[in-house]
Amino acid sequence: MLDAGLRDEVERLAKAYEAELIDFRRSLHMHPELGHLEKQTTAAVVARLSEAGLSPRVLASGTGAICDIAGSAGEPPTIGFRGDIDALPLDDAKDVPYRSRVDGACHACGHDAHTTVVLGVGLVLAELAQQGLLERSVRLIFQPAEELTPGGALDVLADGGVAGLREVYALHCDPRLEAGQIGLLAGAITAGADRVRVDLRGPGGHTARPHLTADLVSALGAVVTELPVLLSRRTDPRAGLSVVWGQVHAGAVANAIPQSGFAEGTIRCLDVGVWQTAHLVVPELVRAIAEPYGVSVDVDARKSVPPCVNDVRAVERLRASVVDMLGPQAVATTEQSLGGEDFAWVLNEVPGALARLGVRTPGLTVAPDLHQGAFDVDESAIGVGLAVLCGLALSG
Repeated sequence: MLDAGLRDEVERLAKAYEAELIDFRRSLHMHPELGHLEKQTTAAVVARLSEAGLSPRVLASGTGAICDIAGSAGEPPTIGFRGDIDALPLDDAKDVPYRSRVDGACHACGHDAHTTVVLGVGLVLAELAQQGLLERSVRLIFQPAEELTPGGALDVLADGGVAGLREVYALHCDPRLEAGQIGLLAGAITAGADRVRVDLRGPGGHTARPHLTADLVSALGAVVTELPVLLSRRTDPRAGLSVVWGQVHAGAVANAIPQSGFAEGTIRCLDVGVWQTAHLVVPELVRAIAEPYGVSVDVDARKSVPPCVNDVRAVERLRASVVDMLGPQAVATTEQSLGGEDFAWVLNEVPGALARLGVRTPGLTVAPDLHQGAFDVDESAIGVGLAVLCGLALSG
């Protein structure tokens, strides 16, 4: 637990920055930028941290930034906090003063709030460092392109963004939780999410004489229906492996067997070991399914993001910080998600955890979900996230 005086000082500073941070978040919301295009967002973060006396640097990839805050112990940073900075290619459907001013772009996943929380942590810790109250050095990571594949977490890793860290944390908005709550889960909190595309080719022919050609549509139907079943028998069911097709295309007329067709979908998995091998098993099974039909097969199954696996000790550290800074009533449970999160690449390198930041206005029973144009956050969640991460940085 933090000393009561230090906890009070964090609370005082958080309150002092509250209005500025809300304005900052709204500015980001009005000017969203898609992955690897976050020039203005990066510049705004760098400028504010520099104004606070810190020395942020832009990632070599051109967007995103890293900023170290030196503690009194004089050691390099051993704890890191990540905020993702990119927006989604969606129109903003809200009627609010800070509605997106960019057509086709919107912060519909809360990355503007994530960025603002980590910025606020930087401002508070910078002041504490000046007062000699920050012992442990801290690294702030402003990651670009989380919504893209491959994601910007790989840019962070390539730039040495987690070098020397012993633990790293991130928060992600969750409208299923009320503002003031932090959702925690040890183990896999999000899934590995990979793309798979199957292309089939044959000579084509008349539907009156399927025996003289290769029935490509039947072959494609067999792949689409049988692959998920076969995969479920080749892997441990506890891995949560699933294949869901998003698009299937073949042919243009009713009486002609087409020469080509394809199916494209996602492979999702909650087990790292199974995820590592699924992209090898899928082509083998697809070819076995299609072989009796006499069609040629091309399978593109590649890794996108691994499961995001929270370290047990890191989750307990988070829990202790939530209780210390906010009280036990702020701790909530959260469910596994089969969505992908490229913070997983970071957790593959350094133990840590992703927590859910409640953003639903207290009293509301429902709120627009993530990746919807109407999504918004209760801005009191910014101070909640700031307090929890500051508590982690100060607890040693």
